[in-house]
Amino acid sequence: MWWPFSRIGSSGFSSYSTAEEVTHGIDGSGLTAIVTGASSGLGAETARVLALRGVHVIMGVIDMIGAKTIKEAILKEIPIAKVDVMELDLSSMTSIRNFASNFNSSGLSLNILINNAGICAAPFALSKDNIELQFAINYLGHFLLTNMLLDTMKKATSESKKQGRIINVSSIGYRFTYREGIIFDKINDQSSYNNWCAYGQSKLANILHANELARRLKEDGIDITANSVHPGATVSTNIHIHSGLLNGLHKIAWLFGLEKILGYMAKNVQQGASTTCYVALHPQVSGISGKYFEDNNLAEVYSHGRDMNLAKKLWDFSINLTK
Repeated sequence: MWWPFSRIGSSGFSSYSTAEEVTHGIDGSGLTAIVTGASSGLGAETARVLALRGVHVIMGVIDMIGAKTIKEAILKEIPIAKVDVMELDLSSMTSIRNFASNFNSSGLSLNILINNAGICAAPFALSKDNIELQFAINYLGHFLLTNMLLDTMKKATSESKKQGRIINVSSIGYRFTYREGIIFDKINDQSSYNNWCAYGQSKLANILHANELARRLKEDGIDITANSVHPGATVSTNIHIHSGLLNGLHKIAWLFGLEKILGYMAKNVQQGASTTCYVALHPQVSGISGKYFEDNNLAEVYSHGRDMNLAKKLWDFSINLTK
């Protein structure tokens, strides 16, 4: 978290690099990317920077009004930007299937998929498909979306000869999951629910998904990479809306005039979106798959995040849930 004191990594970037800095000089014209949750926070900044680099950005969002505001702001800054907005509710498999069907029939190619949308430490609730909400939005919805868009990505990769990239926005919070890693038999069990462990479980699932997907793509000889990223603790997003602890820290900082100190312990949105943009566009990442990145560099993933048997079990469990 103490990004001002971090060192520049082997990539040439660090935790305080911004999304614009890590993509400086990269030409993304001719590429098309989907960014989920792009109506605010890290998703909005990711969409803006990709558009700045010439990428055609599709914003997959539930907040259509917010997304249109972001789109207008991007076009005002970058008049030649290509940005479209499509409705996507990751808590609804019907919405996900409709989104994927509409995109797949649009004739657009797909080179980059950024599974960014998420909620953090939410109280217990069920999705429209009766699945615990954090698991549904943060992970399972993205699992289904990725599977439904994969053929379109494969086609684009084959025709363009450009490597496809799938990025799952995870979190260092994956370390604070339940003891078993993924509690397959208690996903919807309210009596054993812990909002932070459930968040960690969903973020671990993002990592395991990327790892297993990378293995399958490599096995099939498909030139699409799949990686996961930790954006870092950010001070200017609404993902922590349900977190009493973090909201409390912000209130205490405001009351005692310590906002600047809190800022030193966290990233702003421009820094928070950098690792996602780095993995999505930078040539250094070409061919790297099944890895975990933080602070714009490769990082080690711990414990359950390295368990390929758990990743395979999660994949099969997810296939059954999304049938």
